[in-house]
Amino acid sequence: MLKGKQKRQLRALANGINPIFQIGKASISEEMIIGISEALEKRELIKINILQNCEDNKKFLADEIVRKTSSNLVQIIGNIIVLYKQSSNKKNRKIELIK
Repeated sequence: MLKGKQKRQLRALANGINPIFQIGKASISEEMIIGISEALEKRELIKINILQNCEDNKKFLADEIVRKTSSNLVQIIGNIIVLYKQSSNKKNRKIELIK
């Protein structure tokens, strides 16, 4: 679970990155969950764009992705979901969270 200061730090870092996944009408699939998990392992912090033709609730989608990838929800802003998960591989760890 992330603390307030940690979320603020991650939001600031996420400001400079672009979404790497898009969720559309087909919603989320197992292949997308696998891709998101792999991206989180390599990057630790990612953005996901929810397209306007997606019929699912963005809070529901975010909770579902967080549950299936064991990641942390940093924020939902507009149609963008920001996720964080510390890499299990020490070589891929780029973000040092505030204590």
